[in-house]
Amino acid sequence: GGPTRSTRFTLAGARAERRSTGAVWQEPGPPDRHAGGRIRLAPGPGRWQGSAVADRLGGEMVEVLLAEADIRRQVEAIGRRVTADYAGRPLCLVGVLKGSFVFLADLVRAIDLPLTVDFIGISSYAGTKSTGVVKITSDLVRPIEGLDVLLVEDIVDTGLTVRYLLDNLSTRRPASLKVCAMLVKPSRARVEGPVDYRGFAIPARFVVGYGLDHDGRFRNLPFVGALRRER
Repeated sequence: GGPTRSTRFTLAGARAERRSTGAVWQEPGPPDRHAGGRIRLAPGPGRWQGSAVADRLGGEMVEVLLAEADIRRQVEAIGRRVTADYAGRPLCLVGVLKGSFVFLADLVRAIDLPLTVDFIGISSYAGTKSTGVVKITSDLVRPIEGLDVLLVEDIVDTGLTVRYLLDNLSTRRPASLKVCAMLVKPSRARVEGPVDYRGFAIPARFVVGYGLDHDGRFRNLPFVGALRRER
């Protein structure tokens, strides 16, 4: 075959290199600012222009696993299913903070129904490792009794967090309680928990982007990628 083609992007000192064999987002140096403090990410939609904010993670790199366009298509498909399943019902989406906020924002706009949104904050990770201990850091603002509740997760890993939240929320007497997860890791499951709407099954790698983070970083990447170290 011919030579490998690649495209480089610049975002606040970061590089994204896409090849036919994969893609990498790397943060090697100081912020690269353009046009009076604005940044460019090209080729790409104009909405990615904005204030440059350096987001560094030492020598870490992010290998793209799910492209932005693929995520968008899957979210829209989930939105159509939810629209059909909950027509005429009092739907409440409960986003699990913090990781689900990007997915939730896109999902609610893909659902053509009246609905309400609430949030519940949990903590179960330290760095890249799940502690196995789930803690509620912030609770729902409104009662969910009598509502059809859809719990929205960014990722289902061991299943412990989802199981804990289902047990907790079911005591609040919702009319129904189901789970929607953008990502699932089947090989990591430690407990069985239903995922009624799912976006993608992924391998057992630590992923960031599209709301997911590593110690608070990388949530604003438009794709989902796996952390790796440059050799």
